[in-house]
Amino acid sequence: MRITVLTGSPRKNGTSALLADRFIAGAREAGHEVFRYDTAFADVKPCIACDYCAAHAACVYPDAMLEIGGQLLCADVVALITPLHYFGFSAQIKAVISRFHAYNAQIKQSKRAILMATSAKDDSWTMSGLDAVYEAMVRYLGWQNLGKLFATGCPTRSAIEKSDFPQTAYQIGKAIR
Repeated sequence: MRITVLTGSPRKNGTSALLADRFIAGAREAGHEVFRYDTAFADVKPCIACDYCAAHAACVYPDAMLEIGGQLLCADVVALITPLHYFGFSAQIKAVISRFHAYNAQIKQSKRAILMATSAKDDSWTMSGLDAVYEAMVRYLGWQNLGKLFATGCPTRSAIEKSDFPQTAYQIGKAIR
């Protein structure tokens, strides 16, 4: 099975990067092929809703989305792993998600998706905005939600390392069938 992991953290060793590392380790141990793209370090322009892609079957921007889009098209599972930035996806991963628009016709199919996110606060409502956007996206694309891991109360790498969240991410990756 092919899994595309899109991360949204601008910190290479941050809390959500740890979740991604552990998820990927579990998925690879289960025998899956994993493609990881750290969106914070990619040259991805934001969608400008010009609809060039509708007329030309490609985006007006020839940037890193060409590689990401190719991996997205062949993925069976798409994992979105982000720190919570002002109650939603980080800007870096959101730019990539917005550019899904150019691939709508090809990705509206039976893919499966996973959402993992980290936040400093542990209030019960902290992830509600992110959760709502993710739910709307998978509904629109017709993807099956395989689950969500909300690692709340993890403001630092040392805090998340002391939690059960990394092991849970590993188990989620390992359990994909």
